[in-house]
Parts: sequence; structure tokens; C-alpha cells
Amino acid sequence: MKVRPTCVRLTCALLFVVLAGCGRAPLPAEIEAVAMDASQRGDEAAEWQLQAWAADGQPVAERELALLYRKRHRDDQARALFLRAARQGDAEAAYALGDLERDHGRAAQWYRQAAQQGHAKAALSFALLLKNGDGIPTDKAAAAHWFGVAAQAGDAHAMFLLSNAYADGDGVPRDPRRARDLLERAADREYPAAIQELALVKQTGDDLTPKDAAESDQLLKEGAEHRRSNARRF
Repeated sequence: MKVRPTCVRLTCALLFVVLAGCGRAPLPAEIEAVAMDASQRGDEAAEWQLQAWAADGQPVAERELALLYRKRHRDDQARALFLRAARQGDAEAAYALGDLERDHGRAAQWYRQAAQQGHAKAALSFALLLKNGDGIPTDKAAAAHWFGVAAQAGDAHAMFLLSNAYADGDGVPRDPRRARDLLERAADREYPAAIQELALVKQTGDDLTPKDAAESDQLLKEGAEHRRSNARRF
């Protein structure tokens, strides 16, 4: 059944009335639902409510309104709202500030804040800055740690990079078995580079994997396909 725009607006308006009537602060999921109405459907009432919650100091509302402003290229307003939300401990806002920063040293500070709260993409971004010494001193051991945080949260790119670290002994003790396990986990999550590297391993075989030309060819085809279809995902 197709939901009519009028019904959506009435549902949004009803939520405002219910929250106002019970005198409680909105839950994050409720704020995000209203933000979706404002962003995807252009619902003015939803945007006004989002602005009201942000003015009231609700960090999730500040972050969601910032995302809306960023989408509209109102970057200065977005940055100010992200900053307010991040200072109240919103990890997604801190990550967004890191992405907005042109100075990699300042970006690292925001990435680290978000990473310490378990934000996978922030942990990956912080690890890459540490690994490459980009704006901050190079620290391979710390980079491996944060790759591990991101990998533990399910980030396939981080799994792949941590696999390379264990294969090379880069910031961690060399551990081929752990490297292979991480490579296979990244491939299972359809990370193209991991699929292709695993294909090359099976093409020649090694101490951990028997040679399998047929499976290698299949993996190479899968890797090429996922590289095309998952370009934006990773």
C-alpha cells in the first residue's frame, strides 16, 4: 500500500503533539524519524520540530539538523551544529567533524573521540592517519589497535588492512594464520580487494591454503563484480 504524503505529515504532527503532551524528551529514534521526513520528504513541519529540538540542546537533533544543512551545502551552519553535538558526546557528529576538517591533525582529534565511543568508520579513519603519519606522528602499533576496533565492529576495510598488518608484522607480531582469518572475513563481507587477494592465494597455494585454480577464477570474477557494484559502499 502506498503511503500518501498527507498521511506522513499527519503522523509527524501527531508525534509532536504526543511528545509535547507527555512532557518528555524525544528518543534518538524519534528524532531520526523526524529528520528523515525533513530530509527525504521536505516536510517543513518536521524541519521546524528538528530546529526546536536542536535549539533545546538535544545532541541527536543538532547532528541530524547539521546533516540536513550539509546536504544543502550550508556548511558553516552544519559545522556549528556538529560541534555542539560532538561536545555533548555524539559520536556520529564527532566523526562528521573529522570528515569536514581539512587539517588532518584536528581531524584526528575528532576521529579519536568518535572511535573511543566505538564508531567503526572513525576508528578506521583514525587508524589510517596513524599508519601514514598524516597530520600526526606515525604509530603503527596504535594504527593496528584502531584497525582492530573497527574490524571488531564489522568494518571489512579494517579487517583487510589488519590482515595485511599481521601478514607483514606491521605494528603487531607477524601472525599468518590470524592474517588469513581476517582476510577471509573481509572477503565474506564482499570487500573487493580481500576477495581478489584471496583469489591470488588460491591460484598459487601456500602453507595454509591448497592450490585451487577453479575457485581462484571464481573469486576473481566475484571480486571484479563487487568492485563495480560496491564502489560506494566501501
